[in-house]
Amino acid sequence: MALSRRTFSALAGSAALGLGLGGSGGSGAPSAFAARASVPTGPAPVPPRVDGEQHTIGYDRYSLIVDGRRLVVWSGEMHPFRLPSPALWRDVLQKMRAHGFNAVSVYVAWNYHSPAPGTYDFSGVRDLDLFLRTAAETGLYVILRPGPYINAEVDGGGFPGWLTVTRGTARTDDPTYLSYADQWLTQVNRIARKHLFTQGTGTILLYQIENEYDAHAGDVTGRRYMSHLYKKVRADGIDVPLFHNDKGRNGYWAPGSFDTGGETGGWLYGFDGYPSPSSTPPDWGSFGPGGAKGGASASPSTPGFVPEFGGGWFDPWGGAWFDGKGYAESRRTRDAAYERRFCLTNFANGLTLHNVYMTFGGTSWGWLPAPVVYTSYDYGAAIDEARNVTAKIAPMHQLGHLFQSLPDFAKLDRAAEVAARGLKVYHLVNPDTGAHVYVARNDTAAPVTSDLPTDAGRLRITVPGKDARLLTTGLKLGERTLKYSTAQPVFCLTAGQQDVALFTGRSADMADLVLMTPEEPSVMRLDPEAAWVYNDDDELRVTSPLGEGGLTRVLVQKGGSETPLVLLFGDDATSVRLFPYDTPTGTLVVYGPALLRHAELRGSAVHLTGDVTGTTTIEVWGPRGIDTLVWNGRTLPTRVTLSGSLMTTGLLPAVPEVRLPTLDGWRMRRENPEAGPGFDDSRWKVADRTTSFSSTPVPRGRPVLFADDYGFHYGDVWYRGAFTGADGLEEISLAYSTGTQGLLMAWLDGDPLGTHRMPVPDRNSTARQGSWTATATFPVREALRSPGPHVLSVLVRRMQHDQDGKGLDTHKAARGLTAASFTGAAPKVKWRIQGEAAPDPVRGPMNNGGLYGEREGWHLPEFRDHDWEPVAFPRAARYQGVTWYRTAFRLSVPADLDASIGLTLEDDPYRAYRTQIFLNGWNLGQYINNVGPQHTFVLPNGILRTRGTNTLALAALSEFTTLSGPGAVRLTLLGTATGGLPVTPV
Repeated sequence: MALSRRTFSALAGSAALGLGLGGSGGSGAPSAFAARASVPTGPAPVPPRVDGEQHTIGYDRYSLIVDGRRLVVWSGEMHPFRLPSPALWRDVLQKMRAHGFNAVSVYVAWNYHSPAPGTYDFSGVRDLDLFLRTAAETGLYVILRPGPYINAEVDGGGFPGWLTVTRGTARTDDPTYLSYADQWLTQVNRIARKHLFTQGTGTILLYQIENEYDAHAGDVTGRRYMSHLYKKVRADGIDVPLFHNDKGRNGYWAPGSFDTGGETGGWLYGFDGYPSPSSTPPDWGSFGPGGAKGGASASPSTPGFVPEFGGGWFDPWGGAWFDGKGYAESRRTRDAAYERRFCLTNFANGLTLHNVYMTFGGTSWGWLPAPVVYTSYDYGAAIDEARNVTAKIAPMHQLGHLFQSLPDFAKLDRAAEVAARGLKVYHLVNPDTGAHVYVARNDTAAPVTSDLPTDAGRLRITVPGKDARLLTTGLKLGERTLKYSTAQPVFCLTAGQQDVALFTGRSADMADLVLMTPEEPSVMRLDPEAAWVYNDDDELRVTSPLGEGGLTRVLVQKGGSETPLVLLFGDDATSVRLFPYDTPTGTLVVYGPALLRHAELRGSAVHLTGDVTGTTTIEVWGPRGIDTLVWNGRTLPTRVTLSGSLMTTGLLPAVPEVRLPTLDGWRMRRENPEAGPGFDDSRWKVADRTTSFSSTPVPRGRPVLFADDYGFHYGDVWYRGAFTGADGLEEISLAYSTGTQGLLMAWLDGDPLGTHRMPVPDRNSTARQGSWTATATFPVREALRSPGPHVLSVLVRRMQHDQDGKGLDTHKAARGLTAASFTGAAPKVKWRIQGEAAPDPVRGPMNNGGLYGEREGWHLPEFRDHDWEPVAFPRAARYQGVTWYRTAFRLSVPADLDASIGLTLEDDPYRAYRTQIFLNGWNLGQYINNVGPQHTFVLPNGILRTRGTNTLALAALSEFTTLSGPGAVRLTLLGTATGGLPVTPV
């Protein structure tokens, strides 16, 4: 279905701008994006906001062009479904905006919103509309990615559990599947179209179709599928540019590769990349080799776009990727230098749409995680799972603010090759302004010092091992021209009646900066570390160490009409404490706090809100006449400095101590009555189906035992098989299928037969991420071989559905029992099955599984446990099955303190048991004591009552092979800051 003329006008901002956009819908219709004229480098777009006005989004081979201005998209990925506390969404989004990101990229997970066919829930923690409003209020563009398939290391790649039992092959043009996919997109798009940037009603800038779809790349099935999704999204009124995320630089789904219903343009090519820290950064993009598969050169008329680039990496059960050290090791190996080296290489290759996956990873709580990952999805990201901004934020902060404040970087051509001994050098030039950019990369482990030839002369630079540096020449700094700088520019902004420019580097660097000044300026060294000299070549040279002593300021003035320029120099740690902020009254630059959340001017008063993590001053550059500084509602004593800033005269205090209570007063109760022969299972479903749409074959002549076929999709599932005639019975063999670390327990007439579990994955098995199948064989004691009635009880922990990365319906692989066989006898078994109860209306379909205690509400805070047995930890018992432990604790964290708190569990690693963690009824994770590597689980504020009483329940599943805990269970303080945001209880 082609777009209407009105919709095209919103899309086709590039038409009026004369941008050449590649691609053809296949109909031969003229492009609404036809080229007419070039677009020169101009001012950068202002931060997005909801203004009710129509906006245009165009592009050429260099960049997006928004309302006639070039835009470099510097985006960070976060997933609202991995932070089930909507009040904290704003916290993370404000941290992203403050640290240089101008966009947030979000997956929308189908399974998270749809517990059954035709049923969709976008309320509470699933309120997509609220998230999109919050992003707009924060001043961030949104890149929306609703699939239908998303991968994202979530159960089934985002497909709902009920889809596993439907006819039709997913991720194809199968009409049954498409009917369900259309229902999903209708629900998402009904919300999304109210938040389109083009319409002035929101900030959705780009919209992704499918994800990493290489299963049918180039064949008729794939083309029909992608065409259908494209036309569906357009028909739903989504009028922003669409794109796909190619799984690597394959050139799949470039413009013109499928039918768009006559629309030409409006489609971007993008690809993802997750290079190893030990690899050499590849030349991805329009400047790289490889022809049609050379990254952005697969689509030479659209800008270079990487919808996912490694901001870390996920970790599997057992910690195979990071030698059992968890995400701390991911952050160490993919540190700030890694991100700088690879992201600068991407930029040098013409990639001006860049999304860091992940920027905040969050938590795969409940039964959300795919089998390959454990609960934490910290990812080694720049903002950790506990919402702490890490040292890894530095390159994100610096590059983000650079791209937003200096539009020269939105339009660069490759320039003459430059060689420097021991370094890989990229040389770029802006054809409109003449500014030159050099990226010098060191791929060795040792520092390299070399002479870099530039158009401004040879510069002596040092690049640390496995790092990179960005240098510029000929760059405009307000009304002045930078001849060169060995320190990287971060921003140059006009704050009031002066320009403020920040330059940064590593803490051991010396900044050497030269300004072209035809007349000798008046220079004031405001901090003793700096030095300056004016030479006969009309050049002002300023040098400053970039040490750990904080900010160095130099004021450059002239008696004529030139605007004063404040030069700021600081190392990485200093640079991330400098925050530009645009207000309707003018731009502010704020230095000092750990985070600036919001700023506004009220007359001569500057009102700031933000966070402090240690003693600090606050300094503000802004419009002339500001004389009052209000921080988090408190007026601070200030003075005006020689640089024209307003600075506090005293230090803001350090964060007060937070004391956490000891977890005691535990009560316990054993469950699994389902194992007993007298248990009433008459209300359970009879497992008597003979056919299935599963990709797992049904054993010939036997009933379907796959849990999904009976409506049980998440968590544990119980089976009870009744039979007679056990004479001669020697062994029972139970075939079952789970994800990684799945487990099976069996009882005969209440007598434990034993436990079987899937092996701990190694690097090879992790790489395939496939379904795990096994057969557990148990000998039967002679005392249980009577001719009378018997009950075989089986508990299976399924560990969720496979993802469907190859488009082979692998999400439909069976979960639970697949077959039962007997040696020495051939009894006929009547099977019944029970899994999770109806979905929790607040916590959603993925919160609970089929344990007896879950079905009876033992995890809920209102459950009365006064008759449970008192118990103390550490505890050691030998028991096959489930034991529940409950306690309550009270917190009294001050209202102006943001404290992130976790739960830590530790025990003898030999002990074989696993524990589900329920806080106030929310299933916040699974701990496997003898597998790991995760021991600390984040308890998100909002679910955690930081000023009130909390209920903690642990459901421990013990294997009987060893003594079982829990051992040590304690609260852990993961981070504190004075400030924060009000958090509404969920």
